[in-house]
Amino acid sequence: MRDRDQLKMDRVIDHDGNRRPRGVATARLREMLELARAKGGLSIGEALEAMGPTSIAFTILFLAIPALTPIPGPFGMVFGTALALVSLQIVAGGRKVWLPAIIRDRRVSSVALDLIVGHAVPVIARVEKLVRAGRLQALTGRTVQALLGIPVFLLAVVIALPIPFGNILPVLSLVVLAVALMERDGLVTLIGLLLTSATIVATAALLYFIKAMIFTAS
Repeated sequence: MRDRDQLKMDRVIDHDGNRRPRGVATARLREMLELARAKGGLSIGEALEAMGPTSIAFTILFLAIPALTPIPGPFGMVFGTALALVSLQIVAGGRKVWLPAIIRDRRVSSVALDLIVGHAVPVIARVEKLVRAGRLQALTGRTVQALLGIPVFLLAVVIALPIPFGNILPVLSLVVLAVALMERDGLVTLIGLLLTSATIVATAALLYFIKAMIFTAS
């Protein structure tokens, strides 16, 4: 009985009322990491292909999580720029993701991917426990998904900015939005939008504070 109850907890309910495994995003990330370890690293394009059919949601997730990891290098600028490009494709109603070769072919070492996935999976797993497909279906349609490109663009800009410790809120917002898109959970989408609003307000306040400090110092 306990095993059966645990199995129910580990599954989410889709639109047809059927139960399916929970944690697709974390499972795909772990599979991608195993491939990266075997090959000594992956390009961004290879990593996205390794996660299966390159959906918009998986792309948002993968491009957001590196900014959560304290790795030296311009990761925020690179992945933030890529996210901005993806967001424009979302607004345009694109179903497949296109990235320029300079971003798609950029190689990430297995060590870096190990750190990225290790930091991101616990956060994503917590979000996955909240999802339940079919809630607030008005927020899961294609029109709403296209409009989500706007907050994704704003969050991408925040990630690209060189703000110390400024990536936590935008990455968390993007993780929530990406998982909500995967699972078609309108309630979690709404939570992601609220987090996005809080992120934009907090970032604007931080930039104002930094600007005030600079003018005061000069």
